[in-house]
Amino acid sequence: MTTFTEHEQAYLAEWRLGRLATVDDVGRPHVVPVGFRFDTDAQAIVVGGHNLGRTKKFRDASRNPHVAFVVDDLVSTDPWVVRGIELRGRAQTFTEGGDRLGPGFGSAWIQIVPDRIVAWGIDPASHGPTSRSVS
Repeated sequence: MTTFTEHEQAYLAEWRLGRLATVDDVGRPHVVPVGFRFDTDAQAIVVGGHNLGRTKKFRDASRNPHVAFVVDDLVSTDPWVVRGIELRGRAQTFTEGGDRLGPGFGSAWIQIVPDRIVAWGIDPASHGPTSRSVS
């Protein structure tokens, strides 16, 4: 099953930096830039980094798997053209295997499987944002 459209997959494959939003055990939000890869086979985002297992974002995702993730960019300022993908979904944390994600990534990693995808400026045939549930 393909969760992401062809255009969304191509866009995600271009980038290596996104923003991960988590919530701590008392409901306070936390958002940080993170290194990521798009896993075509799993149709998921995988997040990794140096010492990820010792970070607040890893602890938050371990305790509360409900997360949001955004990748976006500014194509032009004149005219104003933006692109991006937001996904909301469930995170699963792992303490081994993250080093396979790329240089500088440690053993801990997070996989994010989307429940909802919102995209804007990705598909040239679409006029405006698109959103859909995928679970």
